[in-house]
Amino acid sequence: MNLKKISPLAWILFLSILTLLGAFLSIGIGAVFIDPAVILHYFTGGNVENSGFIIGNFRLPRIVMCLLVGTGLGISGAILQGVVRNPLASPDVIGITKGAGLSAAAVIILFPELPVIGLPIAAFFGAGLVTVGLYLFAFRKGVQPATLALVGIALGAICQAGIQFLTIKFPIETNAALVWLTGSVWGKDWGDVWLLAPWILIVTPITFALAPKLDVLSLGDDVAEGLGEPVQKARLLLLIIAVLLAGSSVAIVGTLGFVGLIAPHIARQLVGNRHAYLLPASALVGILLLLLADDLGRGLFPPTEVPAGIFTAIIGAPYFLFLLRKLQKS
Repeated sequence: MNLKKISPLAWILFLSILTLLGAFLSIGIGAVFIDPAVILHYFTGGNVENSGFIIGNFRLPRIVMCLLVGTGLGISGAILQGVVRNPLASPDVIGITKGAGLSAAAVIILFPELPVIGLPIAAFFGAGLVTVGLYLFAFRKGVQPATLALVGIALGAICQAGIQFLTIKFPIETNAALVWLTGSVWGKDWGDVWLLAPWILIVTPITFALAPKLDVLSLGDDVAEGLGEPVQKARLLLLIIAVLLAGSSVAIVGTLGFVGLIAPHIARQLVGNRHAYLLPASALVGILLLLLADDLGRGLFPPTEVPAGIFTAIIGAPYFLFLLRKLQKS
């Protein structure tokens, strides 16, 4: 069967069904296994006693968090790859996650008594500072794709050096910061969901509406300008949207790596390059990757939970190497 002959809408429908099924089955995975029949009984209004408490207060919030974060990182990666016109672009590459990580690590280590709400605010602030740096160094004279990527790598390296300094300078206080820096949806509750949901639910539809701009930018600057598209303004707007999606996601769950890089690549193999299809497909693939990583973290060594960020790296690193090899041959 030739996968290329399957229509993009059919792939999106298939990914949507797979996402719903994956989310449903993920509810049962953990230190306490819950049978799918019990989960179905819960959703149909039945009395499932103790399992209902576990589902409603522990499992459902983290599943919804996977849906939101997978959407945010997947779409952010697709936008950045379109803006930078580089298949290796991602929130990690342009320094967004590193900026959030440095700011969050500083708060965790230096201000441990700060209220819980302070951590996501600090992380989002760090992502915003990196964006300001990108503007100052890459946008002032008209951004070029290669310049944006190089500046992002440099800023990310500076932030990584700051994180390493903090971990060496304050070794005793480092443990909590390292857990956050690994990236995990463990312990997320409905409060965290409501904190992230407005960002994703408001910005995502705006992104879909801007899909034609990404298609035009992919044709090259000269062609885009010839079609009447203000290239620099469009790039800046799309970059801000990518930062909002990735920054808000990372601010809540920590620095999950590779999701924003590989989700758009897998989606592109399925639905092609047209962003009206690529953006929702990237969101769905991002969700599936995060659900899989979280399921592995919960299910492999119960009752011990392994952060999802470790498994996204295990899944993403080989794919990244495969992608590099593929690009070298092309």
